[in-house]
Amino acid sequence: MLISPWMTTEAISVQPDTSLSRCQKLMKEHGVRRLPVVDDSNRVIGIISDRDVKSASPSKATSLEVHEIQYLLAEVKAKDIMTSNPICVKSNESISKVALIMLDKKIGGMPVVDDDNHLLGIITDQDVFRVLVTIGGARDPGIELTVETSQEPGSLARVFDIVRKNKGRIVSVMTAYLANGNRHVFIRLRPFEDESASASLKEALETQTNLLEWTICSGMAD
Repeated sequence: MLISPWMTTEAISVQPDTSLSRCQKLMKEHGVRRLPVVDDSNRVIGIISDRDVKSASPSKATSLEVHEIQYLLAEVKAKDIMTSNPICVKSNESISKVALIMLDKKIGGMPVVDDDNHLLGIITDQDVFRVLVTIGGARDPGIELTVETSQEPGSLARVFDIVRKNKGRIVSVMTAYLANGNRHVFIRLRPFEDESASASLKEALETQTNLLEWTICSGMAD
């Protein structure tokens, strides 16, 4: 799954000489936590996070006068507080690779650029969460179940066959490989209209597979 459908294409950016006060205002107005810094050709040269802005801003306990605070906010520039040469990704990268980079590098977002480093957008941890919620169907009511199977060919098919025979309707499937050579299969189903059908499927899975979890989910609206 590529990041292109999920990234923000109209990223709010600043230039190196943008003042700290302007950066603060942009973050507040647009509800963003990071600002790519671009040069006159729209090439990414840095990135500023809300943490950078907070660190550079005067403390609420400061002894500075109001005019001194305003002067400081105007004099400190984006280039003074930005992280230079930030990690960037291309729009044809996969969501899984981007999530792995964010996890390993402990960052919450990355500029998306073209082959010449021109800014195309931004991808953040919130976008990755949105992908997980969307493909997992978490906003809609349903049933989430976890089955442990082997990694042998056909092991998943046997689980799916049990679900099909008991009139289960699958929304999503994800797997996690285990150190013991098995895997956990996470399946989300649409709700059953008939409680007895739901009970029949649960019983079949309990008797014919290693069912680890069966959870009724109410879903959550936007």
